[in-house]
Amino acid sequence: MKRKILLLWFFTIINSSLLLSQESFNVMFYNLLNFPLEDAVPNRIQYLNTILNDYLPDVFMVCELNNDNGANDILNSLRTSVSSDFEMATFVQNTSDDNIGDQNDLQNLIYYNSSKFILESQSIVTTIFRDFNHYELKINTVNQDTNPIVIDFIVCHLKASDGSENEASRLEMVEDLTAYLNTFPSDSNVVLGGDLNLYTYSEDAFQELTDTTNNIVFVDPANQIGSWHNNTLFIDVFTQSTRTQSGMGGTTGGFDDRFDFILCSDNLIDNSNIYYAPNSYQVFGNNGNIDCFNNAIIDPECSGTEFSFEIRDALHNFSDHLPVTLQIETTETLLNVEENTIQSNFEIVGTNIVQNSITISLVDQSNFIKKLKIYNALGQCVKTIARGTSDYDTVDVSGLADGLYYIKPVYAQVEPLKFVKTH
Repeated sequence: MKRKILLLWFFTIINSSLLLSQESFNVMFYNLLNFPLEDAVPNRIQYLNTILNDYLPDVFMVCELNNDNGANDILNSLRTSVSSDFEMATFVQNTSDDNIGDQNDLQNLIYYNSSKFILESQSIVTTIFRDFNHYELKINTVNQDTNPIVIDFIVCHLKASDGSENEASRLEMVEDLTAYLNTFPSDSNVVLGGDLNLYTYSEDAFQELTDTTNNIVFVDPANQIGSWHNNTLFIDVFTQSTRTQSGMGGTTGGFDDRFDFILCSDNLIDNSNIYYAPNSYQVFGNNGNIDCFNNAIIDPECSGTEFSFEIRDALHNFSDHLPVTLQIETTETLLNVEENTIQSNFEIVGTNIVQNSITISLVDQSNFIKKLKIYNALGQCVKTIARGTSDYDTVDVSGLADGLYYIKPVYAQVEPLKFVKTH
């Protein structure tokens, strides 16, 4: 018995140091639905504020951004709803050929928390239809001079609609990206966020992106490969359409397609100091409810425990797409990042040896803490929990494997709590 206690104490000390040296970044991609020119829904920006305030992204990639005024409105929303440290890359008009159609009202852009990231460069990859926009972000770490960690974010919006001609256009666009990525070091950390307008994995454009002979090979972090269109097996990664009601702009077909993606280079999956956080891929607002098929995201059939009606209503009113999110983690230490320090009663109620659930007391008068994260013994985030409105949260841990875990509020300067899951 004494030996078991000593071993548990040893691993607690080791893993506490691993956890405290780990930084996590929230990444979001969102099709903004012709923002701000689409004005069928008045004052759409208020709904975006609600969305951003709930997810709290560190990197925000967007497409269907119309103009510079809209770009600045989004920046102000991020500074108000998330952090005053947000900046954006330089807004540029689409430069690709207009022979297929006038695309100059549909631009891409990236926003980033400047206390955590430094914009090193931005580039344009032209295609037959719309640009790919490449943004090189360096993480603002203590060791950035001797061990710089760079992530290449690429934002895109492929040609829409089904049919062989549109599929050929999507492939040609992706082939232009492949040629551009051939100039990258093969161990680059690349994130591709975009509205890919794909109906199935077998389409040539997707096959090109994931071709294992490429210099940069993309993988689907959600590991949901298949024929997505009208297939309820993939409902948890559906992103369009949030609406069945006409007169709001955008598509009104209901929830039946996976058009929006965040793909990662294989190196970002396997890397040791900067990597995709396992199981963090999520379609924001999607409760994974199979009854949501062909319904509007605000319908009762789309309800669930993860995303409230308030959030789904904001998503419904802002765009006909849902955002896609994931988390990226690094073992490096950030430089001069000021986190919110809370004065709270953060503790486990009862024993910290649990089987099915654990109750946390978190009295936070600032109401800043909206989410909790659970980390395993390797320092990997295995579960994210949206907080309720009370001072006590009961968290279901029945799906976790037996072992040692830590729980911590997101973006709060408090020591993580330790608990042991047992059967």
